[in-house]
Amino acid sequence: MTDRYLPLLRTVMAAVLSVAAGGVQAQANLEQMTQRWLDDALARNMPTQSPLRMEVSVGALDERLRLAPCARVEPYLPVGARLWGRTRLGLRCQEGAVRWNVFLPVTVKAYGPAWVLTGDVTMGTALTEADATQAEVDWAAENTSILAEPSLWVGQIASRHLKAGQALRQSMLRAPQVFQAGALVRVVAQGQGYAVSAAGQAMSAGAAGQTVRIRMDNGKIVSGIVNDDGTISVQL
Repeated sequence: MTDRYLPLLRTVMAAVLSVAAGGVQAQANLEQMTQRWLDDALARNMPTQSPLRMEVSVGALDERLRLAPCARVEPYLPVGARLWGRTRLGLRCQEGAVRWNVFLPVTVKAYGPAWVLTGDVTMGTALTEADATQAEVDWAAENTSILAEPSLWVGQIASRHLKAGQALRQSMLRAPQVFQAGALVRVVAQGQGYAVSAAGQAMSAGAAGQTVRIRMDNGKIVSGIVNDDGTISVQL
């Protein structure tokens, strides 16, 4: 665990201790238990050489809650949740006269380098290197992945109208079309130890990496993946 995670540990532990007030568990034991859990959780979710700077803000439990004394409280991530963006930390009593289970709202921010648009980009426009500049942004502000390298977005097409100041993310862009619907294309069929090619007609427009359907000269319809050079790869 590196020093940049210490504020995250202290903040979450302080929040957990606040709900444990009134005899839920001795502070020292709860701190140790929570730190072990967070150490393991962050180790599983963050690469050791990550460039991200983590911050966390913790919400409050419903002030109307009155938690019964508990000898052992277990923190956990609910199914489908993760330590990223707006999430929640579960706390459940494992040893007590009354078994309770509550959720603590948590917002995890992950600041790191990204590419930010310098101006508006209209839908359907191909991006160039001049369209974005580097800045530090919160990667966890949205669920879709940040495009951290220019090779991932230069030449890509804006899938919707984009505004200045937005960090470039995967959901904003699509690959440029290689051919239009009805275009004649070359289909390369590969099997074990051999490859054959034949002409066909695209049934829809195609972009590199997409799966498209092709009508062959004999009328048969096949599906394949569009290559950068416009050929279609079909596995037999």
